[in-house]
Amino acid sequence: MSDFLSTGTLPDHYRDLALTVRDFANQVVAPVAAKHDAEHSFPYEVVSGMAKMGLFGLPFPEEYGGMGGDYFALCLALEELGKIDQSVAITLEAGVSLGAMPVYRFGDEKQKQQWLPRLASGENLGAFGLTEPGAGSDAGGTRTTAVEDGDSWIINGNKQFITNSGTDITALVTVTAVTGQTGGKKEISTILVPAGTPGFTAEPAYNKVGWNASDTHPLTFTDVRVPKENLLGERGRGYANFLRILDEGRIAIAALSVGAAQGCVDECVRYAGEREAFGRTIGSNQAIAFKIARMEARAHTARTAYYDAAALMLAGKPFKKQASIAKLVASEAAMDNARDATQIFGGYGFMNEYPVARHYRDSKILEIGEGTTEVQLMLIGRELGL
Repeated sequence: MSDFLSTGTLPDHYRDLALTVRDFANQVVAPVAAKHDAEHSFPYEVVSGMAKMGLFGLPFPEEYGGMGGDYFALCLALEELGKIDQSVAITLEAGVSLGAMPVYRFGDEKQKQQWLPRLASGENLGAFGLTEPGAGSDAGGTRTTAVEDGDSWIINGNKQFITNSGTDITALVTVTAVTGQTGGKKEISTILVPAGTPGFTAEPAYNKVGWNASDTHPLTFTDVRVPKENLLGERGRGYANFLRILDEGRIAIAALSVGAAQGCVDECVRYAGEREAFGRTIGSNQAIAFKIARMEARAHTARTAYYDAAALMLAGKPFKKQASIAKLVASEAAMDNARDATQIFGGYGFMNEYPVARHYRDSKILEIGEGTTEVQLMLIGRELGL
């Protein structure tokens, strides 16, 4: 397991956190990962364990029920979980980065006091309703509407691919909606919609290629009435605010992707040292050793990229380009490593009970969610002035 934890380059509090999460992932997550994947079941017992550890509150102040840590601490936890089970890792990532972080970044004090303690404790999950059937990368194509009616908003529309939106512990979804027109352009705002609000329906879960133990639903809003005070942040700033959330989230997805990439390396090192063919272990064959060496190089490079982006973010410096680079490099590393790991495992790599097979199915979405590879390339080019 070659990583920065073993080199002593991380401060002790970060290192201790990562090692604690690593133990949890190996002892609690790993034994049930294949079962939940096969059953497409949400791992409530694992989520409860993460909640007790305080992982959902890592980047939030103690005054709101958080752990008083920072975003990099969250990323370290995501990397360790991503090695073992991407479904569990994305449940944490989405619960914090997309569910709770918008409330923390843009909510008023009343909204923070109402929602953050529940979300930071892991007692409840939040979700973010951005993507629609006709608005994904082009979020400006949002068609969901929110119309003022006295002291309420009336919301109508549809969202899709929304993580953590239909669990038994989902508490709210932050919805982007068109609230008017400004200068001939759509005015997009964000509005908090509590679970259970009449007219708000989490439709049946998707049958996905991967991330089978994470919760993902299309959402329908039919004359959903919520108080006007549920407006999150400034009216008309919903799209801009979410771009900030996505920039941060790309660092978190990069960390998860690094975990997946490193998890494939670790599995291959173990397997190549045990599996024998033609009278010797397959790891003694240069072809296999070189393939694993390239996998390790990808994971290391991607880890360095997300560390750099996180350092800039925590220092209050511009980090958009570095976040996109990290997300691009790490997601491709995860997919490339999963493909190579499956090849090294041969027939066993095609069996779902093996972690590399799950990584092979799970990793593709890392190149799509929270900004596709093409969007990252576009953003990097734009930051270069092209």
